Amino acid sequence: MPDVVNAPGRHHQASGPPPTPDPGAGGPARPGGLRQGLARLRGGLLGLTGFFGLVVIWQVTAMAEVVGNGLLPTPGMVFEVIWTGLGNGLANDVLISSRRVVVWVSVGIIAAVPVGFLLGWFPLARAALNPLVNFFRALPPIALVPLVIVYFGIGELARGIILMYAAFFATVVIVFEGIASIEDKYVRAAQTLGANRFELLARVVLPFSVPHILTAARVSLGIGWASLVAAELVAAQDGLGAVIQNAGNFLDIPRVYAGIILIGLCALVMDAALRIASVRLVRWQDRGNR
Repeated sequence: MPDVVNAPGRHHQASGPPPTPDPGAGGPARPGGLRQGLARLRGGLLGLTGFFGLVVIWQVTAMAEVVGNGLLPTPGMVFEVIWTGLGNGLANDVLISSRRVVVWVSVGIIAAVPVGFLLGWFPLARAALNPLVNFFRALPPIALVPLVIVYFGIGELARGIILMYAAFFATVVIVFEGIASIEDKYVRAAQTLGANRFELLARVVLPFSVPHILTAARVSLGIGWASLVAAELVAAQDGLGAVIQNAGNFLDIPRVYAGIILIGLCALVMDAALRIASVRLVRWQDRGNR
């Protein structure tokens, strides 16, 4: 409930001791914000604990030579490859792969959002196209590599088509499921207030679909990074996928692990950035105790 403010220009005679400030009415102390900050810090520390535990298990397994013939490098060997490689071209591969994923996944999302709106808002379109969307969504991008080479060659466009395909269908499904789940009471309320179909889409459906579009972006970025190696199978000479393939051809196992870890780290950073953007863009959304 908004605070009640005295009208300007009115003066009241003091009668008694000054009022005690209300601790819940604002001010510099924000215990709720402090609790949220501590909760985020605790969550971050727990996440780091998971990574630390994985590295310990990895180190013990490598030292015990569970995998024979030295085929499992130690974490130290892999991190040394990353550290030295970043100054010898590996950083450029990171930038190239990141640019590919961001650009082509964004193209896939932009193309998919109108289709998701169409399926979510029009039941007839959903009934006709939903089976087709689910059919193509089940096809792994790597299965399309031979056809992509035949139809689009071996250039950057071919690699982009694979990444765009990987993002497109996941985004369509998330967006149309989100729009279809909008409660009827909001639509009826807007219609009662005289909203036409365009205003209904612009003022009700679009705002309610923003959280689902952001979720689709996060999921599609993850799928894009997962499909990166498949995309860079198409005669790529640079990028993390190419690094992994070339290292695998020469049995350079530490460099293979380095490429895999860098893909995971890039995906983690982008996902964290999207989560922060989601929190700022949908402050109005009731998130409960999450």
